[in-house]
Amino acid sequence: NIWSMMLRVLCAMAAGGLVGFERERKGRPAGFRTYMLVALGAALTIMLSQYLNLMFEGPWKEIGDSLGIKTDVSRLGAQVINGVGFLGAGTIILTGRRRIKGLTTAAGLWASACLGLAIGAGYYECVLVSVALILVCMYAFPALENRLILRSRYMNILAELEGMENLGAVLGILRERDVTVFDIDLSKQPVDHRARISVHLSVYLPKNLNHTRLLATLSTLGGMVSIEESQ
Repeated sequence: NIWSMMLRVLCAMAAGGLVGFERERKGRPAGFRTYMLVALGAALTIMLSQYLNLMFEGPWKEIGDSLGIKTDVSRLGAQVINGVGFLGAGTIILTGRRRIKGLTTAAGLWASACLGLAIGAGYYECVLVSVALILVCMYAFPALENRLILRSRYMNILAELEGMENLGAVLGILRERDVTVFDIDLSKQPVDHRARISVHLSVYLPKNLNHTRLLATLSTLGGMVSIEESQ
């Protein structure tokens, strides 16, 4: 009925908006309105599937039987899960510093579509639990994730050097600190008719050395333009 439809649409908008608000606050490509629209569209799709199934089981049954039409409530919903991949792919970018951004936003869009499908199907209990857990992932887990990364003995370092001759000093410091380098990726960055070197290092740290201390030591080297830890 009309009240059930309105309730589901409003719940889908609210759930999508709650999830998208955190992305909007951080200035991500897909934010409050995008998440809201994805959840709303998914809810409409699954309600349309239910409506068609109801009509072909009732008033349109004779027409459907004569035309050989068979309905599947899950079919349109499955297409939503596939189609939202377009939006997810559009939010994932590879920056000039070889950092991938947008994975959390893409995953949030996919989860928002799933919320919309569940709301459209009237599975409110699952939606309440899922929204709560998604918000916990968005708000509470980043601090825990950063803490785990800082304690990890594996580390990815992205440094920009004035020239290839400065790379030896970086490797020398790593060797002195007993840091194991297991991957090096080099690329040239032309700036003002000079070729700067972008270096991506994958390293394994000893127990007595943390990420911040190593970055601070490397940043003092001559010829170091910039240095940061990449994910």
